[in-house]
Amino acid sequence: MTTDEITILCVDDEQIILESLQMQLENYFGSRFNFEFSEDPADALALVDEIVANGSKMLVIVSDWLMPEMRGDELLTKIHAKYPHIVKVMLTGQADVSAVENAKVNANLHRCLNKPWNEQELIEAIESGLSRI
Repeated sequence: MTTDEITILCVDDEQIILESLQMQLENYFGSRFNFEFSEDPADALALVDEIVANGSKMLVIVSDWLMPEMRGDELLTKIHAKYPHIVKVMLTGQADVSAVENAKVNANLHRCLNKPWNEQELIEAIESGLSRI
């Protein structure tokens, strides 16, 4: 698999969070991966289909948990139903144990990180998830 086939999609309803993720991930991974960012979980679902249809393996999604339109565990479960190979990482500012357990069981959640996240932990979560594939 070539690196241009790999996309990391970040989903969060807060633009400032997406900007922070973009800066950290692009700074670390550079041009090794493609990056996509979405503030809307429903749009993210359509984007995943589009990315996969265009030939990208779409291997990582980093999603917030608490979003107005759809919770992150729901989003990741829907993605897992269609694309079980995608590595799923959830970010949360809320300590909701049941949501994390739901995502682990129903979405094969790879890792859950608390906000504010540690940049190195995020990088390690992505790299360890990719190494499982």
